[in-house]
Amino acid sequence: MIRFDNRDTGRSVSYPPGQPGYSLNDMVDDAIGILDTLGIDRAHIVGRSMAGAIAARAALYHADRVASLTLVSTTSGGADLPPMSPEFISYTSSGGPDPADGAAVVAFIVGLMRVYSGGSPYFDEGAMRALAEQDLARTRDVASCLTNHFVIDFGEPGPAGLGDIHVPTLVVHGEQDPVFPLAHGQALRQAIPGAELLILEKAGHELPPSLWDVFVPALVHFG
Repeated sequence: MIRFDNRDTGRSVSYPPGQPGYSLNDMVDDAIGILDTLGIDRAHIVGRSMAGAIAARAALYHADRVASLTLVSTTSGGADLPPMSPEFISYTSSGGPDPADGAAVVAFIVGLMRVYSGGSPYFDEGAMRALAEQDLARTRDVASCLTNHFVIDFGEPGPAGLGDIHVPTLVVHGEQDPVFPLAHGQALRQAIPGAELLILEKAGHELPPSLWDVFVPALVHFG
């Protein structure tokens, strides 16, 4: 299994806060570039939220490199889909913490994860705090990490659309997702030919450990 830090996260390259020098399509090329570097012809690609958009475009632009596609908590982007919850919009537009104040950054992340949960009973504040502390410790530039993914150029996916994805696709979506309500996952399943949908009951925008025993067998079976 390969995991990597996207630009402006963890130990990857960072750009000045509010000035990301890349687009979503560049992040697609990054993912394929990692396969090139490791000498991997094809991979089962899994992406959650924004990374789901990266994974979907990888399947569009580089179909010969994608063995299967799993899209978690992401969206087809349709204009007629339900909006993000007021709680999420209010929290993410509040201005955020002082990047130099580690305790404030951790508290902000924990609060964001609570909002992400959409009231899910699986939210574990202690576990999220420990994870936020680990993330903070390995992040090269906290200010850029907190800002830049919200302002990157998502651009246009190009002439191809989701209906042009022809690799086996599993859509996974939380029943209580406050960022992309369930209708987004249902629309994604309908837009991609032959896609299957796994609904995670009582889950929000995250993939809580309590549901790994549901998610992992589906992922392994599908791939």
